[in-house]
Amino acid sequence: MRTGQELILATKPYAKDDTAKSWWYILSTGSLMVAAVVGTLWCVHPAAKIVCSVLSGLLILRFFVIYHDQQHHAILPRSKVAEVLMRIFGILCMSPSSVWRSSHNHHHNHNSKLRGSHIGSFPIMTKSQFLKSSASKRFAYLFYRHPLTILFGYIFMFVFGMCINPFRNDPKEHFECLVALLLHIAISVVLVIYTGWMGLVLTQTIPFFIAYVMGTYLFYAQHNFPGVSFNDNSGWTYEKAALESSSFLKTNPIMNWFTANIGYHHIHHLNSKIPFYRLPQVMREMPELQSARTTSLSPLDVIRCLRLKIWDVEAQRMVGLRHIGKPEVVGPSGVSQAS
Repeated sequence: MRTGQELILATKPYAKDDTAKSWWYILSTGSLMVAAVVGTLWCVHPAAKIVCSVLSGLLILRFFVIYHDQQHHAILPRSKVAEVLMRIFGILCMSPSSVWRSSHNHHHNHNSKLRGSHIGSFPIMTKSQFLKSSASKRFAYLFYRHPLTILFGYIFMFVFGMCINPFRNDPKEHFECLVALLLHIAISVVLVIYTGWMGLVLTQTIPFFIAYVMGTYLFYAQHNFPGVSFNDNSGWTYEKAALESSSFLKTNPIMNWFTANIGYHHIHHLNSKIPFYRLPQVMREMPELQSARTTSLSPLDVIRCLRLKIWDVEAQRMVGLRHIGKPEVVGPSGVSQAS
């Protein structure tokens, strides 16, 4: 069984883009997405409008994963047309390329580290760090990981996390964030004027809500699941982070299609240059990757993942709040006292 660098090198033959296949997936998914939006606007029957609205959200999710692959240069790495098209999509979906690439590349290079992994990912505190933190820091930490924050990923992760905050921190570097936000508002206004509030809800609000609650939860569960492993910098390796800190999220064939195989996340982290449509093949042909740490979208697994809050160094596992104990109170002088 191959390990370490040998295992990573064994994935290189799969990291090849099939140009025709990549364009087919982009154009077919994009066409279906446009058709769903048109159906939402033009369908007469309310039930048909709702079906098209939900379908639009799921297709945005699929196209986003394809966008994610192109940003990694796993597909169409030398195509300027694809680069422009995906840059436009990034602005329309409020995930501008300048923010996505910098934060997501950092995430790949620091996945599962106890220090430095918060950029482009959900923050991780150890039990001792949490107990010694101020009430405001504990609140901010738990808010970011709260199920309602994930549920409203549309607002917290994309409007604020991917647009407002990056632009506020570096307006020159992330000017696209302002463009994305203003364009999103302009589209909302146009939809209200020409289709009414219900048109806005069905054409934009529901699809974005579905795409982003799914996207946010998938990203959360891929690195916050029972059995996940975290390390300090001295015990960290790229291969270990991929196989022990990235889940294989089992879904049915329909959800595999709508999520563009992003559930094979341990393989994606092992080699991000493998196109999404090759990931199942890698899983089938490489025995070393078949004993991945798994989760799913079943209600029980979702609850199990959402309960995880803190890394317990002594137990070497993620635990919930009931396992943490009493936090210390940090006084004005910065000296912590037992509460």
